[in-house]
Amino acid sequence: MSGNPEYRLEVVEVEIPEGCNVIVGQSHFIKTVEDLYEVIVTTNPSMKFGVAFNEASGPCLIRYDGNDEELTKKAVESAQKIGAGHLFVIYLREGYPINILNQLKNVQEVCRIFAATANPLQVVVIQTEQGRGVLGVVDGFSPKGVESQEDKEKRRSFLRNVTKYKR
Repeated sequence: MSGNPEYRLEVVEVEIPEGCNVIVGQSHFIKTVEDLYEVIVTTNPSMKFGVAFNEASGPCLIRYDGNDEELTKKAVESAQKIGAGHLFVIYLREGYPINILNQLKNVQEVCRIFAATANPLQVVVIQTEQGRGVLGVVDGFSPKGVESQEDKEKRRSFLRNVTKYKR
C-alpha cells in the first residue's frame, strides 16, 4: 500500500447473557479451539462454556467448540460480529474468568486477553481493505469518584466473605 490507507472504526456491542462472563482474546493457530477447550475442562470440569476462533489465513473459518450449545452459539455469533482475524471469544457459565485466566494466558498460541468480564462490553474494531482488527475494548463504565474509607471497609468485608481474605 502506498499513501494513507483508508480505514473505518466500528464499536461492536458484545451481548452477555444473564449469569455469564465473556473472555475476548487473540491467538495465532488453528489448534486454538482445542487448546482452549482442554484448558477449561481440565481446570474447571463443571464450567459450562462455548469457544469460537476466527482463522486469519487459509479458509478463514470460524472454528468452534464447547460443552453448552447456547454458549457455543453465542461465541460464534460474537466472533462473527467482531470479525477480526485470530480473535477468540469464550462464554462461561457456572464459573468465572479468574478460575481459568492464568491457564488461558499460558496457552502457547494465546497472544493477549482483551477482556474478561460480565460487564457491558464494547470492542473497538478497525476495518481496512485487508480485514478487521481489534484496537481495544470498553469494559463496563467510567469511574464515578474515588473510594471513601467506608467504601474501603465495604470492599474488604466483601472480600473476607467471598474469599476468606485477611489483611
